[in-house]
Amino acid sequence: MVVQQQRSGGGARAACALAVVGVMAAAAGCSGSGGPGGFAIGGGGDRAVADERDRSDGVELIHRAAAVLAGTEAGGREAVDGSAEVRTSMETAAGGTRVTITGRGRYDFRTQLGRLTVVLPKDARGEAEHLPITELLAPGALYMKNRGAGVPDDKWVRVDTTTLADGNLVTGGVTDPMAAAELLRGAREVTYVGKSELAGVTVRHYRGTADLGRAARAASPQSRGALAAAAKGFRTDAVPFDAYLDEAGRLRKVRHRFSFANAGPAVEVVSTTLLSGFGVPVDVRLPDDRDIYTGKIQQAGEGGGGGDGRGA
Repeated sequence: MVVQQQRSGGGARAACALAVVGVMAAAAGCSGSGGPGGFAIGGGGDRAVADERDRSDGVELIHRAAAVLAGTEAGGREAVDGSAEVRTSMETAAGGTRVTITGRGRYDFRTQLGRLTVVLPKDARGEAEHLPITELLAPGALYMKNRGAGVPDDKWVRVDTTTLADGNLVTGGVTDPMAAAELLRGAREVTYVGKSELAGVTVRHYRGTADLGRAARAASPQSRGALAAAAKGFRTDAVPFDAYLDEAGRLRKVRHRFSFANAGPAVEVVSTTLLSGFGVPVDVRLPDDRDIYTGKIQQAGEGGGGGDGRGA
């Protein structure tokens, strides 16, 4: 695990960033559990295969993953549609407590628009305390409904992800699927682990470390702002990852490992994204200005006041 601290304010600033949106903050008081990354690979685990092409081309294949998903590059393999069904898991660990936030929806990698339903963990008694949160993902922005914390039920909260210290890699409880793929553009060290089965599909497993700054420079214009913010917000740019590509070069699964540390207990975050059902229709309509909440948002442990609904 590579420990990452933010340059400005260390883990305390990281906790503040999480509290701005409240998805991670709301889950902090819950107790939940799940397997590492929230998902397991079927088919008996990794089966190493002596495939020299995969070993030698690993870095190039990983660098192209985002472009293949967007349909702008097929990597010499069959062309693919630029959308997919998405499942996400974000597991946090702090002070011996683990909580897992899950999400499900659809995402269009061409427009970088997506709609997900995010479910927070149950409380210690097994009762659901929070309504599912609807999240709309867009270049440079995150919209949330059923946000709670004093936000009317019929209003959306908008957050400018380019102003978040983590670029919304963890703040919303979901790593934007395109950002997760674009982060791989910063891969410097890639090791081919072998072949395995994922949901009945043969995938090639690669493990490595991505550099946030390098990823931001190589990212598409729509993703560059958020990743650049993350590159400035972390003390170290190194992000360990595991990526699984199918025969068409499509990213089927990616897991990133983040860690925030301050004077208190370290907070570890494992973010996992699963992609399937490529080519599905994606219908995302961003809220009108009149539907966006502009009042104060209550923060965890506060009776009122906190943040502007328009941003962090």
